[in-house]
Amino acid sequence: MSEEFHKLALDYHQGERPGKIHVSSHKALDTHHDLSLAYTPGVAAPVREIAKDESKVYDYTIKGNLVAVITDGSAVLGLGNVGPLAAKPVMEGKGVLFKQFADIDVFNIEVDTQDVDGFVQTVKNIAPTFGGINLEDISAPRCFEIEQRLIKELDIPVFHDDQHGTAIIIAAGLLNALEIQGKTPKTATLTCLGAGAAGIATLDLLCELGFKKSNILLVDSKGVISNKRKGLSKEKLDYASNTDKQTLTDAMDGCDVFVGVASANLVSKAMVKSMADNPIVFALSNPDPEISPADANAVRDDLIMATGRSDYPNQVNNVLGFPFIFRGALDAKASEINVEMKIAAVHALKDLAKLEVPQDVLEAYHVDAISFGKDYIIPKPFDKRLIDVVPKAVFDAAISSGVSRL
Repeated sequence: MSEEFHKLALDYHQGERPGKIHVSSHKALDTHHDLSLAYTPGVAAPVREIAKDESKVYDYTIKGNLVAVITDGSAVLGLGNVGPLAAKPVMEGKGVLFKQFADIDVFNIEVDTQDVDGFVQTVKNIAPTFGGINLEDISAPRCFEIEQRLIKELDIPVFHDDQHGTAIIIAAGLLNALEIQGKTPKTATLTCLGAGAAGIATLDLLCELGFKKSNILLVDSKGVISNKRKGLSKEKLDYASNTDKQTLTDAMDGCDVFVGVASANLVSKAMVKSMADNPIVFALSNPDPEISPADANAVRDDLIMATGRSDYPNQVNNVLGFPFIFRGALDAKASEINVEMKIAAVHALKDLAKLEVPQDVLEAYHVDAISFGKDYIIPKPFDKRLIDVVPKAVFDAAISSGVSRL
């Protein structure tokens, strides 16, 4: 980040009114009569109805359109364990995206504990306020236990976006990239660099979509995760391979797909050059990818590449997922966001990228044409069709899989 951009970002967040969000009322409150309806004595009427039937809370309050974006500040962007206060600008930003893209209201909540039991209990205690919980920027492996416990103990959707939002967008783009490159999930070999929240969740979802664990090599900071390694977490153990390969260089030699969710500049030109014909490289570390598109394309002219950045083609951006996934889940009054709903979101995004791109999208990106192919495997975030396509797919999957209250 340049010094000039750093200052612009600070000015943007401070401005005349610090922060990025505010709370406002959408009901009239101009007269004595309005006040009597909004508060005492009128507010007693919905209180009595909800006390008799708790499901009425969705009829008379914001609960059905309110999501909590919750963090402990332990894994913020690429900045690490900066704590709850420093995490707050990111959580506000998430709230802005929920509202802008899917008209979902958000309270951002920063919890001052990194104890799993304490965090889970805090979220459970405040959960009645919300229609859904979006966990954010929580470090692995704690994030896995936190999410699973909350899913089990709450009756509203709980979704760790760093895991599943990332996985859904990767999967949608990767299925399209495989099709273009003439490969299939069942036979493609894949190397994943990064065994944290995003890496594990991505592999879990890809296996649901047809990838074979026997064709996957997972690499962490110590090298290839094999069944010879000791002291592996449960999540890593699930992807421990029976292999003699030890390094990232070994793992990438001859593989079809590379997915990087680790850190900048860990992949060399030689590694990309050693991959199979028609390779696919998803280098998703932000702001700097595992290998730059310039370096990757310098050694391969048969490559499809995606990054997490907006200034390169094929941006894997979670904003393509979480607002619309929650929109569908909230509209369905779903008790959870299950695998069927995630897969529905994947296919909705995958198929949207194959349709003709509207003129307003071209204008938003200042280009004359965009069409399905090596430089366009994932829809653009400002494609207005997302709000129609993805929530409906998620909604329908919630109904058909039996987790909707409708």
